[in-house]
Amino acid sequence: MFKYTVLTGIIILLLGGCSTNSAPPYERGKSPESRTEYNGIKGLAQKQKDQNYLMSLALQRQCDTARIDLAVAKSTGDEYGEQASQAIIQKTCVTTP
Repeated sequence: MFKYTVLTGIIILLLGGCSTNSAPPYERGKSPESRTEYNGIKGLAQKQKDQNYLMSLALQRQCDTARIDLAVAKSTGDEYGEQASQAIIQKTCVTTP
């Protein structure tokens, strides 16, 4: 009787393992900002792409803000503001104005 119980348990475990689905590599329906789960090699590759995108986006936002601040500083005659904005532009912008 014990043999049959063990054998039945093993068969149930094996059949249960056959029907499991693996998780998708990443959440395709979400934007890179909203993705939180990455699985497997494809998921890791997508995570790196998303991180690169998010870093570029953050730098672009800093660059845009610095360009606006530079224009304001020039219009008000704020030399310190101009220098500070120029320094940020040199660090964050791919091309300078």
